[in-house]
Amino acid sequence: MKILIVKLSSLGDVVHAMPAVQDIRQQLPDARIDWVVERGFAPLAARCQGVQRVIPCELRRWRKTPFSGPTRQAWHAFKVDLQRVAYDAVIDLQGLSKSALVSWLARLTPTGKRYGLANRTEGSSFEAPARWVADVAVTVPAHSHAVTRSRILCAQALGYALPPVLHQGLAAQPIKPAVQTGGAGWVALVHGTSRADKQWPIGHWRALALQLNAAGFGVVLPHGSDAEEAVARQIAHGLPQAQVWPRLALDALTDALASCAGVIGVDSGLSHIAVALDLPHVQLYNFDTAWRTGPLPEAQRQRSVYGQPEPTVEAVWQTWCEVGGVQDV
Repeated sequence: MKILIVKLSSLGDVVHAMPAVQDIRQQLPDARIDWVVERGFAPLAARCQGVQRVIPCELRRWRKTPFSGPTRQAWHAFKVDLQRVAYDAVIDLQGLSKSALVSWLARLTPTGKRYGLANRTEGSSFEAPARWVADVAVTVPAHSHAVTRSRILCAQALGYALPPVLHQGLAAQPIKPAVQTGGAGWVALVHGTSRADKQWPIGHWRALALQLNAAGFGVVLPHGSDAEEAVARQIAHGLPQAQVWPRLALDALTDALASCAGVIGVDSGLSHIAVALDLPHVQLYNFDTAWRTGPLPEAQRQRSVYGQPEPTVEAVWQTWCEVGGVQDV
């Protein structure tokens, strides 16, 4: 059976779709699974166990200049690549017009079908073409975690019962840090997010980093932009054990995170990668939305912390002590 997954973006959403792929692998071990994704996230989709071919697209860029010569050439090349294989099942896990377009363009076998969402779930985006394009539209509970929504859709589409055990399926190759800490390892502080209202105050990060240093942990600070790098340097300034990482490609960043003793971060793609890597992890929420994007309740080593206007340093530290097995200092 040949299956095409359509999940184009964003970083966290791509990570949240990976457990559904692992369900398919478990229930249909002979299936060939391909994945269409935005080019920027293709290195991550390629790390998803069981994915045979990643088909990159650049819809975000192409829609800015839809009629230019380079865009038309790139669009044609994408369609040729997409239609190289005929699929028995095309599953749109995104539920948007752009993912519905990709699903519609994909080539089916004579008995193949397109599957998609029939309804919007709480806190997620949904557009009607996703339902219209699907040969089979699957209704999922409105109050569904992002991971569970994709798992239910794939199970209903392919006719198997939802497996009781969740597997993440993100492969990584941990790297040895260039500089060793005093003993407990490095904790990555994921401070960057695309939304200002999800950020945590710099003073809170510094206070937390000092507690981590006192407990024997070094802190490392990843960043993806000049603005995030400036914040990282403010957090690290004067701390006894702190490193600002160089800007890394997504696959290299995944490997670097996998080498850490744990991750503490805001609601962002890198925090979701930490969950998928099964690292000790604390995820910070300024809004009560962890139920749909944060660590699932059954996660053994991950917790979310919610607070208004933001979580306190003490609440985050106490939660880190629980997931990281640290004695309070």
